[in-house]
Amino acid sequence: MISQQSRADAQCLWDFQQMDHEMRPCSVAIGLGSHDLGVADVTAALYRDGMAPVIVFTGATSRTTRERMPRGEAEHYRERALELGVPADAILVEPNARNTGENITLSRALLAQRGITVSSALLVCKPYEQRRAYATARKLWPDAEWVCASAPMSIAEYVASIGDERLVIDMLVGAQQRLMIYPNQGFMIRQEIPTDVEEAYRRLVTDGFTSRLIPASVEGG
Repeated sequence: MISQQSRADAQCLWDFQQMDHEMRPCSVAIGLGSHDLGVADVTAALYRDGMAPVIVFTGATSRTTRERMPRGEAEHYRERALELGVPADAILVEPNARNTGENITLSRALLAQRGITVSSALLVCKPYEQRRAYATARKLWPDAEWVCASAPMSIAEYVASIGDERLVIDMLVGAQQRLMIYPNQGFMIRQEIPTDVEEAYRRLVTDGFTSRLIPASVEGG
């Protein structure tokens, strides 16, 4: 059973991840690969709305996507965007990235290789990882302006789409941990963590929502 306190704490982490950026036209839309095809849907919608002239889908496979997306996350995203009416010549595929940092650096290299000048970028990701993606992009590509986007969903809607409430809370806890430790490792910019967010995170860890945490030995390294 998941307690009401744990659900409230998960809502706190979810709300903190939402950047609430206003959408505006940018040089490119970058869809970060994952298990969630909704990222491709949002990226395609932004393209159709005229928010970016070109899309980069970035991502190889991971243990959570190897079976569902055997051709690679970016390629499956591309196929989804084509189904949604995005023309093939508007999509670039970066098939090698295996983490958020590589999503950014390899997408930047691909765009430079194609001669595409980037002053601003729409960063499209899962709803519970907006702040993590933004902090990483700001660190690794600081001269670009970043606008975060994801599917406009409540946590209840996202849980329904995934079908596993405990897994969603585990993923929220893992994303929050990285916001707290990765700045010390140079992976992302530092962001102020409100006291209530940190307390919610600590309670969820104590309550066993730990499957997506980085081990202590890695955390300290």
